[in-house]
Amino acid sequence: MEALLALLEQSPPAMWLRFSRWGYAAVNTLHVLGIALLVGAIVPLDLRLLGWARGLPLLPLTRLLQRVAIGGLLLALVTGALLFASRATEYASEPLFVFKLGLIALALGNALLFNLGPGVEHASPRRRRLAGGLSLLLWPGILVAGRLLAFVAD
Repeated sequence: MEALLALLEQSPPAMWLRFSRWGYAAVNTLHVLGIALLVGAIVPLDLRLLGWARGLPLLPLTRLLQRVAIGGLLLALVTGALLFASRATEYASEPLFVFKLGLIALALGNALLFNLGPGVEHASPRRRRLAGGLSLLLWPGILVAGRLLAFVAD
């Protein structure tokens, strides 16, 4: 595994990120933008699933916010992979990073089970609250873990 991580760190994109101040800043900024789009769309959707703002129609709101969240997620995943590559060995050995990846897996699993299962239209109110509540805990938790990672990783 160490050899694979070291090879990843020596890839041209990873080298460029490590040695380009503006390249790293641009990718990091895009990563933050992706996270902002994701969490900024997910939080109001989760609150609506929990029963907040019942006057807002659930289906059109869900369609809009899920599209924004998916765009943000894709941007965050691509840029996050690039940022990881620049310091793969260090990040892979950091327990907080592994914890963050576990939270991401749980959050994506929650979203997939909800949307590929009953979906928002056919889910019971209890199932909506469960999916929304889990999501409302997981995504901000991922955000906090990622932010703390910048301070604990050497």
